[in-house]
Amino acid sequence: MHVIINRSALVEVLGIGSGVVASRTTKELLKCVRFAAANDGLLICATDQEVNVRATVHQVEVRVAGEVLVPLDKVMQITRESVDETLELKVEDERCHIRGRDSHFEIYIQDPAEFPAVPDLEGDGDIAIEAAALQTAIDQTIFAVAKENTRYAINGILWEKHGKKLNLVATDGRRLAWASCVPDKMAGDDKRVIAPVKTMSILQRALAAAEGPVVIELRENQILARAGAYVVSSALVEGHFPQYQDVIPKDADRQVQLNTEEFRSAVRRAALLTNEQSKGIRLRFADNQLVLSSRAPEQGEATVAMPVEFDGPALEIGFSPVFVEDALRVAGTPTVSLEMRDADRPGVIKAGGFLYVVMPVNLA
Repeated sequence: MHVIINRSALVEVLGIGSGVVASRTTKELLKCVRFAAANDGLLICATDQEVNVRATVHQVEVRVAGEVLVPLDKVMQITRESVDETLELKVEDERCHIRGRDSHFEIYIQDPAEFPAVPDLEGDGDIAIEAAALQTAIDQTIFAVAKENTRYAINGILWEKHGKKLNLVATDGRRLAWASCVPDKMAGDDKRVIAPVKTMSILQRALAAAEGPVVIELRENQILARAGAYVVSSALVEGHFPQYQDVIPKDADRQVQLNTEEFRSAVRRAALLTNEQSKGIRLRFADNQLVLSSRAPEQGEATVAMPVEFDGPALEIGFSPVFVEDALRVAGTPTVSLEMRDADRPGVIKAGGFLYVVMPVNLA
């Protein structure tokens, strides 16, 4: 194999591939990426045998077709530190030679025939959606995925094909994030599958580098997504996602429209005087005003006020400022709606196709 490749394009693909490669594995093969040069470009594949990514770089001159297996971390370090516009990659004498204008590296290689197969996605798939729309939906849900493994089925994002809509849902038991979008194409029957959070994180990065439509295929035990030059795939999470509709309050009788950035700023400032013993902030709605307050023992108190349209009996409720700010950060609209009933019931934040349920905290 012998190619001349655009360094920036190679850095981008290796950066996304690095999110897949298992750095702690004892299998040296899985610390590598596979380069395969052909007439249409350089194919780069990475896998940890659960999550896979493949990408074709077209900003390349292929002088000799072929393939090679190289350690991702070393190749990525070399390409990132290089200041050259292009790099030469050449396989000879059982080594991969990487040359720049004033540099030469020799990397030991492995047999590419031993590398696991990385699935490709050919055809039109089940779903076609604009990259920006899917990225928004993932951004609005991935942060709410459970970090612990106490309930395996919620350590991922639910993909719900329902009629003409695609819903993504995530929950950690204390909050729930739901994002809905209307793809350009929805083929096949309604379906519910759970995609691993690692897969969604890799897809997020691929979407940021892609333009135009993304093609998704939901198989019986696998999800595949083609975004620009990338194909991201993985096995699905086994198990049943909770019936999330049951936890979305239907009886909220108090609704407030809030400027997203003003509310976010107020939450952040009120949170400055919270600590491990007092993690929540108090929201008090009364007389067309919202007062956010917090108190940290032996540190002090904070009060932040902002005008709102709110009449009727006063309402006080406590929330985790981190959880509220997480939702406001991805809301994507100038204003949000906050729906509540009382201090013991969950609050609901709504913004366009985004819905967020957050449990209250006890501030007594």
